[in-house]
Amino acid sequence: MSTEAKATTRQHQHYQLDAQDKPNLLSRIAPHAELIAAILCGVLILVGWIVSKLNFETASIILFISAFVIGGFAKAKEGIESTIKEKELNVEMLMIFAAIGSAIIGYWTEGAILIFIFALSGALETYTMNKSNREISALMELQPEEATLLRNGMEKVVHVSSLQLGDHILVKPGERIPSDGVLVKGQTTVDEATITGESLPVSKLVDDTVFAGTVNLRGSVTIKVTKLSSETLFQKIIQLVQSAQSEKSPSQQFIERFEGKYVKVVLAVVALMMFLPYFLLDWSWNETFYRAMILLVVASPCALVASITPATLSAISNGAKKGILFKGGVHLERLGHLNAIAFDKTGTLTKGKPEITDVLVRDNIDKEEFLLTVASIENHSNHPLAQSIVSHTKTTLNRDLLQPDGLEDISGWGVIGTIGAKKWKIGKADFVDKDDATAFSNGISKELAAQGKTIVYVQDNEGIIGLIALKDTIRKETKEAMAQLKDLGIYTVMLTGDGHKTAEAIANEAQIDHHIAECLPEAKVEHLKDLKRKYMNVAMIGDGINDAPALATANVGIAMGEGTDVALETADVVLMKNDLSRITEAIKLSRRMNTIIKQNIIFSISVIMLLICTNFLQIIDLPFGVIGHEGSTILVILNGLRLLKG
Repeated sequence: MSTEAKATTRQHQHYQLDAQDKPNLLSRIAPHAELIAAILCGVLILVGWIVSKLNFETASIILFISAFVIGGFAKAKEGIESTIKEKELNVEMLMIFAAIGSAIIGYWTEGAILIFIFALSGALETYTMNKSNREISALMELQPEEATLLRNGMEKVVHVSSLQLGDHILVKPGERIPSDGVLVKGQTTVDEATITGESLPVSKLVDDTVFAGTVNLRGSVTIKVTKLSSETLFQKIIQLVQSAQSEKSPSQQFIERFEGKYVKVVLAVVALMMFLPYFLLDWSWNETFYRAMILLVVASPCALVASITPATLSAISNGAKKGILFKGGVHLERLGHLNAIAFDKTGTLTKGKPEITDVLVRDNIDKEEFLLTVASIENHSNHPLAQSIVSHTKTTLNRDLLQPDGLEDISGWGVIGTIGAKKWKIGKADFVDKDDATAFSNGISKELAAQGKTIVYVQDNEGIIGLIALKDTIRKETKEAMAQLKDLGIYTVMLTGDGHKTAEAIANEAQIDHHIAECLPEAKVEHLKDLKRKYMNVAMIGDGINDAPALATANVGIAMGEGTDVALETADVVLMKNDLSRITEAIKLSRRMNTIIKQNIIFSISVIMLLICTNFLQIIDLPFGVIGHEGSTILVILNGLRLLKG
């Protein structure tokens, strides 16, 4: 290639690089545009002030006008567009009027300073919003865009959006898992902090579930895709937090309604202020107009409006980082006002994986055949007790389960199944026949129940054939969580479908204030209504599926998630890790947010009142009014930002 051709090629590559770099440069600058405009506005004001001291009045006015335009353009555009759209005046319009009014009476420097500090506080508020969204941006960056697809013994790198259900993908050590799926080959440990907020790695074996966005730490594994890229748990978490940040709390809605009416009142008072002091207080026209402009600045509710949103978004982001997902500011705000919490037992207070401790059968019944039949029927139920019976039978007998000829699942009671010519009823004593169950157990059931065990009775065509006792141990953090809730002054209640003896044993062990046994799903709803009448604000904590009616009835429904996307659909708050101590964290975060919002509101109103009084007494000048007003706005935003930490 000739020298001239090489030069042409290099020049072409240079132009290509420039074309590619421009969007990146713009995308890097865009988030800081408001701050850059505010800084440039400040520089122009400083230069204009220096020029004015040198008696170059025309040049200084040009510089101040430039500062007005550069610093105030974004806010003026926002205020005008919002006013036209909402047909309601806002604080941006008040600032525009105040700045223009200051310029009209010759206070160019003061008007420019007003624009500068207003632009600076706006840039800080934008920075706050961006910072509160940082966890979501970071999560989105953690979602892999490519996956190694295994097909016909060949590896092919494809975009995650092209993955189909049933595809097998290869994930090497150190890589992020690109899609939700099931491990089909290999074993490893996975960092699931992005899903559960838990930093300790989790061991994964064949048939274990893995989630998109988590990190494969050790082995090279093959995963079968079970969800499309748009439906992964990871994507649902991102969507959930984004929607939560856009949903407004009651306090925020009130302030926004209040803002429009308040602005009208301020403008009306300012209009009177332009004339009345001249006639009633013997002020000069210049002083009267000047004080009216100061009133326009200091009475503006900027700090009041900024008291809530940054604090709410910061708290939502803080919770998301710890695996506590709020579906909106309204639920976060309510959480701090709870007086009582109702708990489901299985899977919430307990591990949710009961183990078989006792199996009793009639004298002429083979225990293995009994277990095989019961497990074959229970295999079609999603109840934790049923799953435990199935798991125990498969492990101990190592035999294939039978296929029932018919099956009916009676929610809250038990299962009716048909195998061959026999009809089997499996469930509570009341479901099979309480008198027969009592006669069969001959007092043993009371001993088992006193030990905190749940009893499942089995009945065939001839009567009670046997019983299975299972025990579900409480979580290690349950006692500590109950103690923490009591320290917060919250009354605790356990609602369970278990019998009285079992419920009492678990409640005593967990140190629950009160327990209600033998609760069917509809009964839990009625008990929750009673609790709401007595304690006003009540939360319900459950597994997010069977407890859905109760979760919906409570003031705040909290689901124990542990990586299940079903929980995301049913509750107001989701604890992605089944850790009850996170409830206390969530309540403390809510109370802290409510406290900070109150601090901000009281502080902002106090500053406004103080500035109005000092202006009326002719103590404060426009620059100090601007600094006091906009400074208070900056302070309440910074106070809200504290919720992003610890």
